[in-house]
Amino acid sequence: MPGKQDAPTAAVVVGPDGLVSGWSEGGRLLLGWTAEDTVGRPVADLLVDPPPPGFPEGFGAGLTGLVPLRHRDGSTVDAVVSAHPLSGPDGRATGHVVTIQHWGRRPVIADRAFEQSPFALGVYDPELRFLWINASSGRVIAHSEEQVLGRKYREVLPEFDRTLFPERDDKPYTDALAQVARTGEPTRLITVFRPRGSDYANAWATSIWPVRDAEGRVRAIANWGFDMSAEYWARQRLLILNEASGGIGRTLDVIGTAQELAMTPVPGFVDLVSVDLFDEVLRGEEPPSGFPFAADEPIKLTRAAQHSAKADAGQAPGATTAVTHGPGSVAARCMAAGRSTVELSAGPGQGGEWAFGPGLAADPAHWPPGNPVIDASIAADGLTGRITVPLRARGALLGVVAFSRVDRPEAFTADDLILAEELTAKAAVAIDNARRYSRERTTALTLQRTLLPQGLPKQEAVEVASRYLPGGTGTEVGGDWFDVIPLSGARVALVVGDVVGHGLHASASMGRLRTAVRTLADVDLPPDELLTHLDDLVLHLASDLRPTGDFQPTGESGATCLYTVYDPVSRHLTLASAGHPPPLIVSQDGTRIPVPVHPGPPLGIGGLPFEATELELPERSLLALYTDGLVESRERDVDQRTAELQRALNHPTTSLEALCDTVMDAMLPQRRTDDAALLLVRTHALDPHHVADWDVEPDTAQVPRARKLAVDQVDAWGLEEAAFVTELVVSELVTNAIRYGEPPIRLRLIRDTSLICEVSDTSNTAPHLRRARAFDEGGRGLLLVAQLTEGWGTRHTTDGKTIWCAQPLPQAGRH
Repeated sequence: MPGKQDAPTAAVVVGPDGLVSGWSEGGRLLLGWTAEDTVGRPVADLLVDPPPPGFPEGFGAGLTGLVPLRHRDGSTVDAVVSAHPLSGPDGRATGHVVTIQHWGRRPVIADRAFEQSPFALGVYDPELRFLWINASSGRVIAHSEEQVLGRKYREVLPEFDRTLFPERDDKPYTDALAQVARTGEPTRLITVFRPRGSDYANAWATSIWPVRDAEGRVRAIANWGFDMSAEYWARQRLLILNEASGGIGRTLDVIGTAQELAMTPVPGFVDLVSVDLFDEVLRGEEPPSGFPFAADEPIKLTRAAQHSAKADAGQAPGATTAVTHGPGSVAARCMAAGRSTVELSAGPGQGGEWAFGPGLAADPAHWPPGNPVIDASIAADGLTGRITVPLRARGALLGVVAFSRVDRPEAFTADDLILAEELTAKAAVAIDNARRYSRERTTALTLQRTLLPQGLPKQEAVEVASRYLPGGTGTEVGGDWFDVIPLSGARVALVVGDVVGHGLHASASMGRLRTAVRTLADVDLPPDELLTHLDDLVLHLASDLRPTGDFQPTGESGATCLYTVYDPVSRHLTLASAGHPPPLIVSQDGTRIPVPVHPGPPLGIGGLPFEATELELPERSLLALYTDGLVESRERDVDQRTAELQRALNHPTTSLEALCDTVMDAMLPQRRTDDAALLLVRTHALDPHHVADWDVEPDTAQVPRARKLAVDQVDAWGLEEAAFVTELVVSELVTNAIRYGEPPIRLRLIRDTSLICEVSDTSNTAPHLRRARAFDEGGRGLLLVAQLTEGWGTRHTTDGKTIWCAQPLPQAGRH
């Protein structure tokens, strides 16, 4: 009957004789009987079953409980019956008041449901004094209802006034209760705490809401909670793995990656992590093969990282220490067997047994064979548990990782072992990638440094200093280069370039280009012609690298290059650019000298011309030739960075070496993403007294005069020992110019680091060295010149050619 569900409580007055003397309207609604039907009749007539012996006396003694009653329509009503004795003014018993409620009526069924709920339920007054808790709540807080009624929450459960994990910014549960009492607004939260008598921290999903009266006033605070530890800790492990995915392997640095592994699980998972690696791994080499080693050999590793929840117990980032794992140690056994080991200082206790968290994570059935190992000795190191995992990647053993708990009583579970192994597996791949990258980067860097000038040549035209810095850790070596090449006539070539791309390909390409530039410079080509030939070379190299068969080339082709020639006699600087930034030139007083150069296309484009620019420099001008890695910045444009470079060059220092360091420190950030090369040059002018030149009439009769002029000048310079060779050389070169060249003819002597003799004419034909046969009348002149001097050659100019040769200065004439 639907009405029975909502019927009010029936009240029945029963006299000492067991007869009904009073009947409420609720009785009619509940059982169908009216007062006329029941008053004066035995109360036993309402029972379905025969009354027990001694009834109604026994009933009058306080019978209560579930009793089947007879409905007027003949049906049975399961009712909860309670009897309450009545007394007269003289204290004499006058009967009982009996209350009858339908078993299925909401207040009754709800009371039982709440009392027997597996969820923890509680009700508190606005001052947070206990009004009621159910049995589950009593088990959680380890108190009975009688022990807590009327007491304040903070008095009973002071541990709920703090958080188990302060680093997570959890709100104390007591604060949440007080907030609902103060604001009247419900709230929900997840509370992590360790129940009394449990070895595990439990996570409870809780809801707190105000209980209001009919006028809406807050009369009480209610809460419920259920244990969601399994779901919560699974999510926490997932969050740690997610953090590891983004936090481990961010840099291609072995030690940095090891440090990331050590830091990620602290303090959410463990209190202390150490990462030990083979030295070969740290050096970028292949890890040792043939492991496991002999059983009696200690294993020598390097502690690449150690991180602790305690500030003073970790290892400084980047620091390393040598460690040795003795034969038979847990680490040695794990590395040899390739399996993880879990050590606990004591056998794990039970977890919470409430709601849906019955300690499943601690179930021994979840552990792999051989785990966990109970070893009380680790407590001497302050540990409650340790997971040791071999660090393996791509079949190679790199080292070992230890995850330790120190001050927390939670014993490791099988799920924790899975998490430790997942973290180690992710880090192992990242460490191996870093190792491989380190090996390749070291190889490329070695190649790069080998191909760069090991020492800049000594010459009088300029003073030079240089720096090359590869990109920071995590970036591949690029193809930046510079060079200083002595040329004929006391001139010097200054070169700087940048190959597209990074890595071994870029370093090898840089070496090819530097060799090509030196070869072309030896031919004494003007800067624009040299870049044209170099452009052709890059095009040929690119075509040679096209895929053929199974060979697939890597990297990009192309480069930029700035080629300049400085003549200390005229103080002229001639330069041409293939897509490279022009040099920054600063006079001795700090004024910037404009460079009207028009950069051509980068090398490898082809078909476009290069233009040469010539300008006269004041003596002791400062030139800065650099690659774009020195001035490029995401925060400022190139013009701003160039202005910063000029300010850095104006630094008051006389040493170019010191100025190089100042510029690199001022211009380069801590984390570089590209290579940077810098070549600083301070120009000198050759002393006019060290240069002598004469016009020569195109008549062979003038050869003796030319010889005499040259010998007199050599004697005036105090180089008498060089007079004989100089006389022979001048005789041969002037004679050839008169016979085969075109006037005007000019003879020039230059005293530099060597004694240079030059003969110029306007003919474009160049002499060739050949060996004369036994009976030939001629052909021995240039061969003689080549044998008597350090070197000779021809350089073409816009109006002819110059034949030159150089001989070493006599010891007495050197300065």
